[in-house]
Amino acid sequence: MTPIRVLIADDQPLVRRGLSLILSPDPSIEVVGEAENGAQAVTLAARLRPDVVVMDIRMPVLDGVAATAELTATLPGCRVLALSTFDLDEYVVGALRAGAYGFLPKDSSPEDLGAAIRTVHTGEAVVAPRLLTRLISTYVRAPREARPAPVDLGELTPREVEVWRLMATGLDNAGIARALELSLSTVKNHITSIFDKLAVRDRAQAVIAAYESGLVTAQRP
Repeated sequence: MTPIRVLIADDQPLVRRGLSLILSPDPSIEVVGEAENGAQAVTLAARLRPDVVVMDIRMPVLDGVAATAELTATLPGCRVLALSTFDLDEYVVGALRAGAYGFLPKDSSPEDLGAAIRTVHTGEAVVAPRLLTRLISTYVRAPREARPAPVDLGELTPREVEVWRLMATGLDNAGIARALELSLSTVKNHITSIFDKLAVRDRAQAVIAAYESGLVTAQRP
């Protein structure tokens, strides 16, 4: 099996070295380069063509959110997994909106980091459970008038709305298929249609849209 090519971007040399040492024993992952800021990450990614960039959010020259947005625009096949010491809601949302496929705190275990890299490489979203819980709470507790205007659900079929709701509660494709008694291929088709109709790129952005629209609330998790 061809290993997943990973570029590490962090402004702290010890962190870069540590991440590289953590990932090096995993035969499914190959660290192909290291960048010390967002601008260098964009330049190296264009040259090295990594499958996944493990991106620190707070960096000089060009921060991780801006670098993620640029990579998403110029290298759509490259997945970004954002890391941060600061698990604040605005960083999580900013990274995901910029195009990151996942967000983990830096104190995640080596096993969680490796699993997250493999997951985002497949095009699935990963957000650390504690961050997702807080992110959801932020939207659930926000005053109704402070939320963005609800998404027009008229273009979605009733089944697509239900799939979207279950996706937003954290179920993966297999879990949605079991809950709705559908085949896995049917669920995948529904999700593709949902992404297209919502004009979102991936699960992470679809989940944010679900909470912003009010589809998922405290009364209906």
